[in-house]
Amino acid sequence: MENKTTQPSPAAILQVCTGFWASKILMTASKFSLFTHLAKKPNQSAKEIKIVLDLKCTDRNAYDFLDALTALGFLKRNGLLDTAKYSNTLDTDVFLDQAKPSYIGGLLEMQNTQGWEVWAKLGKGLKTGLNQHQVKAGDNSVFDLFYTDPEQFKNFVEGMTGVQMGNFMALAHKFDFSIYKTMVDVGGSAGVLSALVAKDNPHIQCITFDLPKLEPIANQTIQKFQLEKQVTAMNGDFFKDELPKSDIVTMGNILHDWDEDTKIKLMQTAYDALPNGGAFIAIENIIDNERKQNIFGLMLSLNMLIETGDGFDYTFDDFNRWAKKAGFSDTELLPLAGPGSAAIAYK
Repeated sequence: MENKTTQPSPAAILQVCTGFWASKILMTASKFSLFTHLAKKPNQSAKEIKIVLDLKCTDRNAYDFLDALTALGFLKRNGLLDTAKYSNTLDTDVFLDQAKPSYIGGLLEMQNTQGWEVWAKLGKGLKTGLNQHQVKAGDNSVFDLFYTDPEQFKNFVEGMTGVQMGNFMALAHKFDFSIYKTMVDVGGSAGVLSALVAKDNPHIQCITFDLPKLEPIANQTIQKFQLEKQVTAMNGDFFKDELPKSDIVTMGNILHDWDEDTKIKLMQTAYDALPNGGAFIAIENIIDNERKQNIFGLMLSLNMLIETGDGFDYTFDDFNRWAKKAGFSDTELLPLAGPGSAAIAYK
């Protein structure tokens, strides 16, 4: 009788063990501006790409690089080897062309410079429970380090915009904004969420609320989208200042930065800024309640350990428990882009 017992295979182990190979290939292509070049001029041969990117490797090396990107789903190819012509996929054309407002390459640059080194210390983070950034004396958190180092600050802002761009675009389209007139985005950073919501919902007035250092960046975004009459950048510290009164309060990847007590405190701050019927929206990579489907959310939670020491990502059950403590009456979960979701609480 045939033995139908599943045979062991090292395939998954090998794939995950070498997973950083794939990420480095993608980050390198982005750093070389490959996708921006192909957005301007698609259907390029490997030899043409070598010239534009100033690659001194052999043609075979270039084929391997471009074909790996093709196999990973980041390029399209017609032909093979010396007859091959390469172009962007829909996703890379939208999200990795520097000329488009939907560009998220800042996330790849952040991971290539900061995340790469910090994740190498995951074991130490698990052993100590401490963040693995070199926080300077006098800094209260890793965010103080980012804000005082111009290069890390730039990478951080662009990286955070990148990780949330797909979710912001989806929320602007999927959530029913028709019954609301005002929105404040707390920790609004570069102001992208406010701009996207205002662009798709001309009846809404938006405030992007963050520390003074973010104001010029947010104003650049507002001007780029030509939304000066609809979006305002406002300075404030969401731990110290009252939030502007608004029909909607949003926080994109804010709650996961902090411990549980601080998460609840921030939700209570949002609650206080809302009228009855108002909505608090947390845009995060909500982990499924069974904690086995949203792999990105689980890995991002580990990222918060090594980035902050106290932060963690959470399930919708967690969010519901905190929302009840903060005073909210109802909640819902709105799937966004990929592993991202909007956890929504109504007052």
